Amino acid sequence: MLKAGTSRVNITPPTGISHAGWGAQTHQVAEGVDMPLYISALTVTQTANEKTNNQVVILDIDIGILSPENDSVIRNYISEGTGIPNENIRISYTHTHSGPIEEGGWIVEGSHLIEPWMQSLPIKALEAVKKTYKNMQEVRVDTGRGTSKININRRPKGPNGVLFTGRNLDGFVDHEVLVTSIDDLKGNAVATLVNYACHPTIMGPENRMITPDYPGQVRKTVESLVGGICLFLQGAAGNQGPIDGFTGDLSIYRKLGKILGVEAARVRLLTDPVPREEKLDEIVPSGADLGMYSFPKSGESDDTLSTLTYEALMPIKELPAVEEIKKTFDGAKKFLVETRKRTQVLDEIKKAAFPAKRATIHKRLSEIFGTGGTKPVPIQIIRLGNTALVSIPVEPFAEIGYQVKNSSPADWTLFSGYSNGYYGYMPMKENYPEGGYEVDTTPFSPGAAEIMVKECLRALNTVWV
Repeated sequence: MLKAGTSRVNITPPTGISHAGWGAQTHQVAEGVDMPLYISALTVTQTANEKTNNQVVILDIDIGILSPENDSVIRNYISEGTGIPNENIRISYTHTHSGPIEEGGWIVEGSHLIEPWMQSLPIKALEAVKKTYKNMQEVRVDTGRGTSKININRRPKGPNGVLFTGRNLDGFVDHEVLVTSIDDLKGNAVATLVNYACHPTIMGPENRMITPDYPGQVRKTVESLVGGICLFLQGAAGNQGPIDGFTGDLSIYRKLGKILGVEAARVRLLTDPVPREEKLDEIVPSGADLGMYSFPKSGESDDTLSTLTYEALMPIKELPAVEEIKKTFDGAKKFLVETRKRTQVLDEIKKAAFPAKRATIHKRLSEIFGTGGTKPVPIQIIRLGNTALVSIPVEPFAEIGYQVKNSSPADWTLFSGYSNGYYGYMPMKENYPEGGYEVDTTPFSPGAAEIMVKECLRALNTVWV
């Protein structure tokens, strides 16, 4: 039998902190909070073996990204504080674009608040994990599938044939909603895992409020309808955006989050972790003869719990030297600072912010990957009953998740990017000739996505024996 406990800890930063990461934004700091940011935590163990090396922790954090270094700091802090091995800890990011940025980068104002906030995250994460121990109880697990069309392929071509980030009605899109239910022995909801692929970019450059974007509303909606704690596990959203995005209207993210949350709750209410059979007990005369049915238990739910961390060797494209990129970044940042001091004209600020933002991305990737060759990228597999949780530390295109889910040996496979560190975008091979933002900023060579699919399936087949 499995046991599980949940918790949630508030990590909302102070207003005035460096805000979001939009190259087109003219503001620098958050001016208020529309919805708090949280760490939502789930710990699962087996009743027959409750040692820390047989515990799994899943954290859902309302943050854009975490560098591999900062992710490791949190992971190590949890491991040292609990004894749970690093490889048994999953840190998943909602990828909200309406929270603090990880580092100041091109944004000057409010950057002094970033470091203390980042330093608080390991402490808050450990607090969240320890709180899960206070409500551990025996549970059963099952997964179901739904559909929601709040996402769309976000790589259309403009009139000049150049790709931009918008609405591509003809592009590949994954509308699947996967929902894992974790219930106590009475059938009450303990936790719900919602897996869906869509950038949390409903709130765009004009938004000045802190919010988790639609994932926060999804959690709120699910919890209000079924109870327990909901964790949102961002899917393969590299080329998936919201049907209505880049707005300053806060009501839109709440609406789309409710739409997805209601669908997730519907699927959640239809799952039953207990295997059952249909039995006709009797036919009762009553005007029309009434069939009286029961649905007795026909077996036990799967209580398997295991993990695997596997490093896949990925090809890296030739990147400029760190020194060259840093020089470009320093120049772009200096120009932006000078522009902000010189003028209040928003168009001029936007023009200066874009190259600074882009240089920040290139600088980070060069620091992580160097100038080419290959790089080991971790794949984490968690087997939770009849369900596989696959996570990789990139922004994967939806085709990657779709192929892994549909070829997986598991009964159910929840596929996620944005977990356990961040290594950039991973487009499909055929996307490279098209160009676009994701191709321009990826550190990976063509063919990396196809290798990642094979390696994920290799890892899954190792666990699913």
